[in-house]
Amino acid sequence: MQKQCPECGDKIVGRIDKKFCSDACRNSFNNRVNKDSKNLIRNTNNRLRKNYRILEELNPEQKTKTSRAKLIERGFDFNYFTSIYTTKAGTVYYFVYDQGYLPLEADYYALVKRES
Repeated sequence: MQKQCPECGDKIVGRIDKKFCSDACRNSFNNRVNKDSKNLIRNTNNRLRKNYRILEELNPEQKTKTSRAKLIERGFDFNYFTSIYTTKAGTVYYFVYDQGYLPLEADYYALVKRES
């Protein structure tokens, strides 16, 4: 019995464990199956990249202070960060890779860059 390609229906010729008739069908099948998760990952990475660029732009000296309004004006999304660091004193920093921010009083933020 000859196997059929799950993507296009053509007969599969070659090794017995072959699942697709060609690389194009294999790629097409896998791209379609993984589309939703790939979009989620791509959109999340794009938001993280944008947040990183904003923090980097506002913090050229590796330590500064800025307002929430300035961050939001540039498109910063507070829902996207890569890690949280809590000091022994209980201070909570949010990081996008090595660029971090610390909420202060009156809608201000301390921006810091973590030493690599």
